[in-house]
Amino acid sequence: MGRDSIRSYSVVNANIKKCSVLVTGGAGFIGSHVVERLLTEADYAVTIVDDFNDFYDPVLKWANIAQVIGHPDVQLVKADILDQEALPELFDSRRFDCIIHLAARAGVRPSLKDPLLYQRVNVEGTYRLLDLAARHGVAKFIFGSSSSVYGLRSRVPFSEIDPVNQPASPYAATKIAGESACHVYSHLYDMQVLCLRFFTVFGPRQRPDLAIHKFTSLMANDQPVTLYGDGRSGRDYTYIDDVVDCIVKAMAYNGSPFEIINVGGERPTKLLDLVLMIADALAVEPRIEWAVEQPGDIPLTYADGRKARQLLGFEPKVRIEEGINRFVKWFLDRRETASMPIPACNYI
Repeated sequence: MGRDSIRSYSVVNANIKKCSVLVTGGAGFIGSHVVERLLTEADYAVTIVDDFNDFYDPVLKWANIAQVIGHPDVQLVKADILDQEALPELFDSRRFDCIIHLAARAGVRPSLKDPLLYQRVNVEGTYRLLDLAARHGVAKFIFGSSSSVYGLRSRVPFSEIDPVNQPASPYAATKIAGESACHVYSHLYDMQVLCLRFFTVFGPRQRPDLAIHKFTSLMANDQPVTLYGDGRSGRDYTYIDDVVDCIVKAMAYNGSPFEIINVGGERPTKLLDLVLMIADALAVEPRIEWAVEQPGDIPLTYADGRKARQLLGFEPKVRIEEGINRFVKWFLDRRETASMPIPACNYI
């Protein structure tokens, strides 16, 4: 991808005094919310890098950023983070004060099918970005990690000081490797790096393959929900507004050069209870089909949030019940106004 392709997607901001932020995966679920939040403040100019791959419908990703395209403080680069031409050209043409690295191949079960792809994008891609950041003097790098790094741990809540030597999927292993790469570059170069371990983020624009979105789609269309295991597995669901708030707080952090920080709701919810919450918000009776537990699944995630409070002043505000109600309202409103595609019942 050459310089002409980059230019065709760009709206260059003339105010060089603004903090210049690169958001990789900026058209995705979390990334698009981060971009919108930064643009509500006058101090940021944002560059989005996203390859709009077909892991899920790219139309949904374009819809995620439809409201920011053409904004005077937004530059959009359609490129893969592994692109050996587009990304160096971008760094040569624009100085970044901060990188928020959210681009990744996501999902536990898909990673079982193509682990080498996950290694290339999540590990090699992260190294490439860190190397470009180091070469171009980027002061701050925020890495989107995952609670999956805790793997098969049984002691809860999960603390940042817990060992992460029992990953249960290739996806989890790539996130551990990404954190290690971040530590290396923070140690070797004058760059502050924060690894944020996200715990099951949900809310408007959530990927259609993820549980809350998938279950809502199925029940809204009077289809059965398949639950793997016995329904007692638990997840620490974290609402998107809280996650974005924590990312913004991480951008303002001026402490030690390297930190790993949990970003969670600090309140695990059982899978069956989640289904019943969604059914209640939809005012439907759920039909449940039970299946055996899937490889790579872990029984529980539960964030210890003390470090986020101490270092960042972060406190999750949106409880799971309120977040589910907000998501269902968004889902129904969007389906009525935009005929949002409904994922097939065999999504995993």
